[in-house]
Amino acid sequence: MAEGIQGRIRRRRVFSERKDILNMYNDAELVKRYRLDRAGILLVTDFVRDAITPPTGRNRAIPAELKVITTLRYLATGKMQLCNGDDIGMTQQAASKMITQTLDALVTPPAAFISRFVKFPRMQDEIRQRKAEFREIANFPEVVGAIDGTHIRIVAPREYEAEYINRKNYHSINVQVVFDARYRILDVVAKWPGSVHDSRMWNECGLKEGFENGTIPRNCHLIGDSGYPSQPWLLTPYLQPRTEIQEAYNRAHKRTRCVVERGIGQLKRRFHVLHGEVRVSPAKTSQIVMVCAALHNLCKERNLDLPDEPDIDQQQLEDRPEEPNHIQPFVPDGVQGGILYRDNFATLHFQ
Repeated sequence: MAEGIQGRIRRRRVFSERKDILNMYNDAELVKRYRLDRAGILLVTDFVRDAITPPTGRNRAIPAELKVITTLRYLATGKMQLCNGDDIGMTQQAASKMITQTLDALVTPPAAFISRFVKFPRMQDEIRQRKAEFREIANFPEVVGAIDGTHIRIVAPREYEAEYINRKNYHSINVQVVFDARYRILDVVAKWPGSVHDSRMWNECGLKEGFENGTIPRNCHLIGDSGYPSQPWLLTPYLQPRTEIQEAYNRAHKRTRCVVERGIGQLKRRFHVLHGEVRVSPAKTSQIVMVCAALHNLCKERNLDLPDEPDIDQQQLEDRPEEPNHIQPFVPDGVQGGILYRDNFATLHFQ
Protein backbone atom coordinates (compact mmCIF):
# COMPACT_ATOMS: atom_id res chain seq x y z
CA MET A 1 0.00 0.00 0.00
CA ALA A 2 2.79 2.39 0.98
CA GLU A 3 4.60 1.57 -2.24
CA GLY A 4 1.48 2.41 -4.27
CA ILE A 5 1.12 5.77 -2.55
CA GLN A 6 4.76 6.55 -3.17
CA GLY A 7 4.33 5.71 -6.85
CA ARG A 8 1.59 8.31 -7.11
CA ILE A 9 3.62 11.08 -5.53
CA ARG A 10 4.14 13.81 -8.10
CA ARG A 11 7.72 14.22 -9.13
CA ARG A 12 9.27 17.60 -8.62
CA ARG A 13 9.67 19.49 -11.89
CA VAL A 14 13.22 20.31 -12.89
CA PHE A 15 13.60 23.59 -14.79
CA SER A 16 16.47 24.46 -17.07
CA GLU A 17 18.31 27.62 -16.18
CA ARG A 18 17.26 30.55 -18.35
CA LYS A 19 20.02 32.79 -19.53
CA ASP A 20 19.84 36.56 -19.20
CA ILE A 21 20.48 37.15 -22.89
CA LEU A 22 20.26 40.94 -22.85
CA ASN A 23 22.93 41.23 -20.15
CA MET A 24 25.00 38.26 -21.27
CA TYR A 25 25.99 39.70 -24.68
CA ASN A 26 27.14 43.11 -25.80
CA ASP A 27 25.41 44.85 -28.73
CA ALA A 28 27.79 43.44 -31.36
CA GLU A 29 27.17 39.88 -30.12
CA LEU A 30 23.41 40.46 -29.96
CA VAL A 31 23.35 41.70 -33.55
CA LYS A 32 25.35 38.68 -34.68
CA ARG A 33 22.98 36.22 -33.01
CA TYR A 34 19.62 38.01 -33.12
CA ARG A 35 20.16 40.73 -35.79
CA LEU A 36 19.19 43.51 -33.36
CA ASP A 37 21.01 45.34 -30.60
CA ARG A 38 19.64 45.61 -27.08
CA ALA A 39 17.63 48.78 -27.74
CA GLY A 40 16.19 47.26 -30.92
CA ILE A 41 15.10 44.09 -29.12
CA LEU A 42 13.38 46.14 -26.42
CA LEU A 43 11.72 48.31 -29.08
CA VAL A 44 10.22 45.25 -30.80
CA THR A 45 9.12 43.88 -27.43
CA ASP A 46 7.28 47.08 -26.59
CA PHE A 47 5.15 46.70 -29.73
CA VAL A 48 3.78 43.33 -28.54
CA ARG A 49 4.35 43.37 -24.79
CA ASP A 50 0.67 43.51 -23.90
CA ALA A 51 -0.20 40.70 -26.29
CA ILE A 52 2.50 38.22 -25.23
CA THR A 53 3.08 39.01 -21.55
CA PRO A 54 1.72 36.16 -19.40
CA PRO A 55 -1.15 37.14 -17.09
CA THR A 56 0.58 35.66 -14.04
CA GLY A 57 4.09 35.31 -12.71
CA ARG A 58 3.49 31.80 -11.40
CA ASN A 59 5.05 28.63 -12.82
CA ARG A 60 8.11 30.42 -14.14
CA ALA A 61 6.12 32.34 -16.75
CA ILE A 62 8.25 33.38 -19.73
CA PRO A 63 8.72 37.16 -20.03
CA ALA A 64 7.93 39.04 -23.25
CA GLU A 65 11.59 39.88 -23.90
CA LEU A 66 12.55 36.21 -23.94
CA LYS A 67 9.75 35.38 -26.38
CA VAL A 68 10.94 38.09 -28.77
CA ILE A 69 14.56 36.95 -28.45
CA THR A 70 13.56 33.37 -29.24
CA THR A 71 11.65 34.51 -32.32
CA LEU A 72 14.57 36.61 -33.52
CA ARG A 73 16.93 33.67 -33.12
CA TYR A 74 14.67 31.51 -35.26
CA LEU A 75 14.34 34.15 -37.97
CA ALA A 76 18.10 34.77 -37.99
CA THR A 77 19.05 31.09 -38.28
CA GLY A 78 16.02 29.32 -39.70
CA LYS A 79 16.72 26.42 -37.34
CA MET A 80 14.28 25.70 -34.56
CA GLN A 81 16.80 23.53 -32.72
CA LEU A 82 18.99 26.59 -32.12
CA CYS A 83 16.13 28.17 -30.17
CA ASN A 84 16.08 25.46 -27.50
CA GLY A 85 17.97 25.04 -24.25
CA ASP A 86 21.41 25.93 -25.60
CA ASP A 87 20.31 29.55 -25.97
CA ILE A 88 17.19 30.18 -23.97
CA GLY A 89 16.81 27.31 -21.49
CA MET A 90 13.59 25.69 -22.71
CA THR A 91 12.39 22.79 -24.82
CA GLN A 92 12.05 23.02 -28.59
CA GLN A 93 8.29 22.54 -28.23
CA ALA A 94 8.03 25.50 -25.86
CA ALA A 95 10.17 27.61 -28.18
CA SER A 96 7.90 26.76 -31.12
CA LYS A 97 4.80 27.88 -29.19
CA MET A 98 6.47 31.15 -28.20
CA ILE A 99 7.52 31.88 -31.77
CA THR A 100 3.98 31.29 -33.02
CA GLN A 101 2.53 33.57 -30.35
CA THR A 102 5.06 36.32 -31.05
CA LEU A 103 4.64 36.21 -34.83
CA ASP A 104 0.87 36.38 -34.42
CA ALA A 105 1.23 39.45 -32.23
CA LEU A 106 3.67 41.21 -34.56
CA VAL A 107 1.41 40.91 -37.62
CA THR A 108 -1.83 41.76 -35.82
CA PRO A 109 -2.95 45.32 -36.65
CA PRO A 110 -3.25 46.56 -33.03
CA ALA A 111 0.52 46.13 -32.67
CA ALA A 112 1.08 48.36 -35.74
CA PHE A 113 4.55 46.83 -36.10
CA ILE A 114 4.42 46.11 -39.84
CA SER A 115 2.83 49.44 -40.77
CA ARG A 116 5.36 51.33 -38.63
CA PHE A 117 8.38 50.00 -40.52
CA VAL A 118 7.06 49.08 -44.00
CA LYS A 119 5.31 51.98 -45.71
CA PHE A 120 5.27 53.52 -49.17
CA PRO A 121 6.14 57.24 -49.31
CA ARG A 122 3.13 59.52 -49.83
CA MET A 123 4.45 62.93 -48.79
CA GLN A 124 6.19 65.07 -51.40
CA ASP A 125 9.36 65.52 -49.34
CA GLU A 126 9.74 61.74 -48.95
CA ILE A 127 9.07 61.18 -52.65
CA ARG A 128 11.62 63.78 -53.74
CA GLN A 129 14.23 62.17 -51.51
CA ARG A 130 13.56 58.69 -52.94
CA LYS A 131 13.76 60.00 -56.50
CA ALA A 132 17.06 61.76 -55.82
CA GLU A 133 18.56 58.61 -54.32
CA PHE A 134 17.58 56.52 -57.34
CA ARG A 135 18.83 59.12 -59.79
CA GLU A 136 22.30 58.90 -58.24
CA ILE A 137 22.62 55.30 -59.48
CA ALA A 138 22.35 55.72 -63.25
CA ASN A 139 20.60 59.05 -63.81
CA PHE A 140 17.22 57.35 -64.25
CA PRO A 141 14.65 59.97 -63.17
CA GLU A 142 11.30 59.95 -61.35
CA VAL A 143 11.69 56.50 -59.71
CA VAL A 144 10.66 55.89 -56.11
CA GLY A 145 10.92 52.09 -55.95
CA ALA A 146 12.17 48.94 -57.68
CA ILE A 147 9.81 45.95 -57.76
CA ASP A 148 10.38 42.22 -58.18
CA GLY A 149 9.20 38.84 -56.98
CA THR A 150 11.15 36.26 -54.99
CA HIS A 151 10.24 32.70 -54.09
CA ILE A 152 10.39 31.44 -50.52
CA ARG A 153 10.71 27.65 -50.46
CA ILE A 154 8.19 25.87 -48.24
CA VAL A 155 7.37 22.31 -47.26
CA ALA A 156 4.56 20.82 -49.37
CA PRO A 157 1.28 22.13 -47.88
CA ARG A 158 -1.59 19.83 -46.99
CA GLU A 159 -4.14 21.80 -49.04
CA TYR A 160 -3.91 22.99 -52.66
CA GLU A 161 -0.45 21.48 -52.89
CA ALA A 162 -0.19 21.73 -56.69
CA GLU A 163 -0.79 25.50 -56.63
CA TYR A 164 2.40 26.01 -54.65
CA ILE A 165 4.69 24.34 -57.20
CA ASN A 166 6.54 27.09 -59.05
CA ARG A 167 8.08 26.99 -62.51
CA LYS A 168 11.33 25.64 -61.06
CA ASN A 169 9.34 22.68 -59.73
CA TYR A 170 9.54 23.23 -55.99
CA HIS A 171 6.95 24.40 -53.45
CA SER A 172 7.04 28.06 -52.58
CA ILE A 173 5.15 31.24 -51.93
CA ASN A 174 5.84 34.07 -54.38
CA VAL A 175 6.61 37.33 -52.59
CA GLN A 176 6.31 40.74 -54.23
CA VAL A 177 8.67 43.32 -52.75
CA VAL A 178 9.51 46.96 -53.50
CA PHE A 179 12.83 48.48 -52.38
CA ASP A 180 14.07 52.04 -52.39
CA ALA A 181 17.60 52.98 -53.45
CA ARG A 182 18.91 52.52 -49.89
CA TYR A 183 17.60 48.93 -49.75
CA ARG A 184 14.69 49.74 -47.47
CA ILE A 185 11.46 47.85 -48.14
CA LEU A 186 8.58 50.10 -49.17
CA ASP A 187 5.95 47.44 -49.79
CA VAL A 188 5.67 43.66 -49.51
CA VAL A 189 2.97 41.16 -50.46
CA ALA A 190 3.50 37.61 -49.20
CA LYS A 191 0.31 35.65 -49.76
CA TRP A 192 0.49 34.08 -53.23
CA PRO A 193 1.27 30.44 -54.11
CA GLY A 194 4.44 29.80 -56.08
CA SER A 195 2.60 29.11 -59.33
CA VAL A 196 1.24 32.68 -59.50
CA HIS A 197 3.03 34.99 -61.94
CA ASP A 198 4.58 38.29 -60.82
CA SER A 199 2.27 40.30 -63.06
CA ARG A 200 -0.86 38.84 -61.44
CA MET A 201 0.43 39.70 -57.98
CA TRP A 202 1.00 43.26 -59.18
CA ASN A 203 -2.40 43.62 -60.81
CA GLU A 204 -4.20 42.53 -57.65
CA CYS A 205 -2.15 44.41 -55.04
CA GLY A 206 -3.09 47.49 -53.05
CA LEU A 207 -0.07 49.44 -54.26
CA LYS A 208 -1.25 49.34 -57.88
CA GLU A 209 -4.67 50.51 -56.71
CA GLY A 210 -2.98 53.45 -55.01
CA PHE A 211 -1.35 54.49 -58.29
CA GLU A 212 -4.66 54.14 -60.13
CA ASN A 213 -6.86 56.06 -57.70
CA GLY A 214 -4.39 58.88 -57.14
CA THR A 215 -3.59 58.29 -53.47
CA ILE A 216 0.02 57.98 -54.63
CA PRO A 217 1.00 61.31 -56.24
CA ARG A 218 1.53 61.58 -59.99
CA ASN A 219 5.00 61.44 -61.53
CA CYS A 220 5.97 58.58 -59.22
CA HIS A 221 7.23 55.45 -60.92
CA LEU A 222 8.27 51.95 -60.05
CA ILE A 223 10.86 50.14 -62.11
CA GLY A 224 10.47 46.44 -62.90
CA ASP A 225 11.58 43.70 -65.28
CA SER A 226 9.83 42.43 -68.40
CA GLY A 227 7.63 40.11 -66.37
CA TYR A 228 5.47 43.12 -65.54
CA PRO A 229 3.10 44.96 -67.88
CA SER A 230 4.26 48.38 -69.00
CA GLN A 231 2.11 51.03 -67.32
CA PRO A 232 2.35 54.79 -66.76
CA TRP A 233 3.56 54.16 -63.19
CA LEU A 234 5.53 50.95 -63.84
CA LEU A 235 8.46 51.29 -66.22
CA THR A 236 9.76 48.11 -67.85
CA PRO A 237 12.67 47.55 -70.27
CA TYR A 238 12.42 47.38 -74.06
CA LEU A 239 12.66 43.73 -75.09
CA GLN A 240 14.04 44.70 -78.51
CA PRO A 241 15.42 48.25 -78.39
CA ARG A 242 15.52 49.79 -81.86
CA THR A 243 16.95 53.25 -81.27
CA GLU A 244 19.83 54.80 -79.35
CA ILE A 245 17.30 56.39 -77.02
CA GLN A 246 15.78 53.02 -76.19
CA GLU A 247 19.22 51.48 -75.67
CA ALA A 248 20.24 54.31 -73.33
CA TYR A 249 16.95 53.87 -71.45
CA ASN A 250 17.59 50.13 -71.10
CA ARG A 251 21.14 50.60 -69.82
CA ALA A 252 20.06 53.02 -67.11
CA HIS A 253 16.99 50.89 -66.35
CA LYS A 254 19.09 47.77 -65.80
CA ARG A 255 21.58 49.46 -63.47
CA THR A 256 18.78 51.06 -61.47
CA ARG A 257 16.74 47.86 -61.22
CA CYS A 258 19.67 46.01 -59.65
CA VAL A 259 18.61 47.62 -56.38
CA VAL A 260 15.76 45.18 -55.87
CA GLU A 261 17.92 42.12 -56.52
CA ARG A 262 20.54 43.32 -54.07
CA GLY A 263 17.81 44.22 -51.57
CA ILE A 264 16.32 40.73 -51.72
CA GLY A 265 19.81 39.32 -51.23
CA GLN A 266 20.33 41.48 -48.16
CA LEU A 267 16.97 40.44 -46.69
CA LYS A 268 17.76 36.74 -47.06
CA ARG A 269 21.29 37.17 -45.72
CA ARG A 270 19.98 38.90 -42.64
CA PHE A 271 17.24 36.34 -41.99
CA HIS A 272 18.35 32.86 -42.94
CA VAL A 273 14.89 31.45 -42.36
CA LEU A 274 14.10 32.82 -45.85
CA HIS A 275 17.06 30.98 -47.41
CA GLY A 276 16.08 27.35 -46.95
CA GLU A 277 12.83 25.42 -46.78
CA VAL A 278 10.40 26.95 -44.30
CA ARG A 279 8.73 24.03 -42.59
CA VAL A 280 5.45 25.65 -41.57
CA SER A 281 2.14 26.34 -43.30
CA PRO A 282 1.88 28.92 -46.12
CA ALA A 283 -0.07 31.24 -43.82
CA LYS A 284 2.64 31.08 -41.17
CA THR A 285 5.33 31.54 -43.82
CA SER A 286 3.55 34.71 -44.91
CA GLN A 287 3.75 36.00 -41.34
CA ILE A 288 7.47 35.21 -41.24
CA VAL A 289 8.12 37.16 -44.44
CA MET A 290 6.16 40.19 -43.26
CA VAL A 291 7.94 40.27 -39.90
CA CYS A 292 11.36 39.83 -41.54
CA ALA A 293 10.61 42.74 -43.88
CA ALA A 294 9.75 45.05 -40.98
CA LEU A 295 12.76 43.89 -38.97
CA HIS A 296 15.01 44.47 -41.98
CA ASN A 297 13.87 48.10 -42.12
CA LEU A 298 14.34 48.45 -38.37
CA CYS A 299 17.92 47.22 -38.81
CA LYS A 300 18.40 49.82 -41.56
CA GLU A 301 16.94 52.52 -39.34
CA ARG A 302 19.37 51.59 -36.56
CA ASN A 303 22.33 51.26 -38.98
CA LEU A 304 23.00 47.67 -37.95
CA ASP A 305 25.44 45.67 -40.05
CA LEU A 306 24.54 42.70 -42.21
CA PRO A 307 26.02 39.29 -41.33
CA ASP A 308 29.61 38.95 -42.47
CA GLU A 309 28.92 37.08 -45.70
CA PRO A 310 29.67 37.74 -49.37
CA ASP A 311 27.35 40.34 -50.91
CA ILE A 312 25.91 40.29 -54.41
CA ASP A 313 28.37 42.03 -56.69
CA GLN A 314 26.84 45.09 -58.36
CA GLN A 315 28.92 44.71 -61.52
CA GLN A 316 27.89 41.06 -61.89
CA LEU A 317 24.24 42.09 -61.73
CA GLU A 318 24.73 44.78 -64.35
CA ASP A 319 26.73 42.51 -66.67
CA ARG A 320 24.28 39.63 -66.44
CA PRO A 321 22.20 39.24 -69.62
CA GLU A 322 18.45 39.64 -69.45
CA GLU A 323 16.73 36.31 -68.81
CA PRO A 324 13.83 35.73 -71.18
CA ASN A 325 10.52 35.52 -69.42
CA HIS A 326 8.88 32.42 -70.83
CA ILE A 327 5.62 32.94 -68.94
CA GLN A 328 3.55 35.65 -70.57
CA PRO A 329 2.37 38.24 -68.04
CA PHE A 330 -1.27 39.01 -67.58
CA VAL A 331 -1.96 42.00 -69.83
CA PRO A 332 -4.52 44.41 -68.37
CA ASP A 333 -6.69 46.81 -70.30
CA GLY A 334 -4.82 49.97 -71.25
CA VAL A 335 -1.39 48.35 -71.51
CA GLN A 336 -0.94 50.04 -74.91
CA GLY A 337 -1.12 53.36 -73.11
CA GLY A 338 1.68 52.18 -70.85
CA ILE A 339 3.88 51.38 -73.83
CA LEU A 340 3.22 54.80 -75.38
CA TYR A 341 3.94 56.42 -72.02
CA ARG A 342 7.28 54.59 -71.84
CA ASP A 343 8.17 55.79 -75.35
CA ASN A 344 7.45 59.40 -74.40
CA PHE A 345 9.32 59.00 -71.10
CA ALA A 346 12.40 57.59 -72.85
CA THR A 347 12.35 60.33 -75.48
CA LEU A 348 12.01 63.05 -72.85
CA HIS A 349 14.75 61.82 -70.51
CA PHE A 350 17.22 59.84 -72.66
CA GLN A 351 17.81 61.98 -75.72
